[in-house]
Amino acid sequence: MLFAGAVVFLGAFTRLVDAGLGCPDWPGCYGHVLWPTSDAEISLAEAAFPDAPVDLSKTWPEMVHRYFAAALGLIIVAFTVWALRGERSRGAPPVVHAVALLAMVVLQGAFGAWTVTLKLWPQVVTAHLLGGFTTLALLWLLALRAGAIGLPAVLRVPPALRFHAGLALLVVVVQIALGGWVSSNYAALACPDLPTCHGDWLPAMDVAAGFNVAQQVGPNYLGGMLENEARVAIQVVHRLGAVVVALIVGALVLRLRRTNSPLAWPLAGILVCQLALGVVNVVWVLPLWSATAHNAFGAITLLAVVTVNYGAFAARESRAAGVVTNDSLTSNALPV
Repeated sequence: MLFAGAVVFLGAFTRLVDAGLGCPDWPGCYGHVLWPTSDAEISLAEAAFPDAPVDLSKTWPEMVHRYFAAALGLIIVAFTVWALRGERSRGAPPVVHAVALLAMVVLQGAFGAWTVTLKLWPQVVTAHLLGGFTTLALLWLLALRAGAIGLPAVLRVPPALRFHAGLALLVVVVQIALGGWVSSNYAALACPDLPTCHGDWLPAMDVAAGFNVAQQVGPNYLGGMLENEARVAIQVVHRLGAVVVALIVGALVLRLRRTNSPLAWPLAGILVCQLALGVVNVVWVLPLWSATAHNAFGAITLLAVVTVNYGAFAARESRAAGVVTNDSLTSNALPV
């Protein structure tokens, strides 16, 4: 789980320092297992890839990320083999869950290769981000199901909140996708002010161009290829998405609080931190630390909402089995 979090963090860092094409080939780097370091190796590498000069500040983040991702893939393969052997008595993961993880990590490997070969095509970069978050969420859910994290009765969520929790999960996933689209199209600074954009509440923007997911593969998307009005549209929609997330997840926090759920305050704190980091990114012109933290808290927000959803599902299972583990779940303290 921690390893998957490190992979997501390294992926965000690699993208934010513009190292996505730090190595023009895949899976190696300029034909090396690691990356060229000596003057002789760099000269040979630049002769082999004349359109991609070696920049050591970008090669190492890319390769470190690749090796961490490969190691995570091997761990998940081991999980899957363990599950398929059926050693459930020794705590083996559920087969379907393990196979889903394996399928996701294989797909992630393909997205990683396409990110390089398609020169940072935004569709692939965004899908790669979503795949990383999905892998992290599946591992977190596996830990919850296995009891490794622990879900005492007091953390269970009333089943009446299942729809609201599911809606919160949906809007958080959509917002993460929008964030990935902002990043892959270099639209993070399309609006230099807040809460307006270029001094207008409704600035000139090209929504059709900004969200044209059918765009063809270009020669190289490093730095982005969209016009400013298209980038403004992406940034404005992402901001509106943040408002929707704040309203829906904020309302979920209030309902959790009314049931005295210990999940309420952590979820509220995570939401506030994520929104604050989004503001900092604009006001301080996208400093690396806050941009990376914004990605990290996006993942943490997802895991928090997944936990609430799992808690509601676990409570429903307990009630269906006739097991009452929390008086608050059977009280009328929760208005729907």
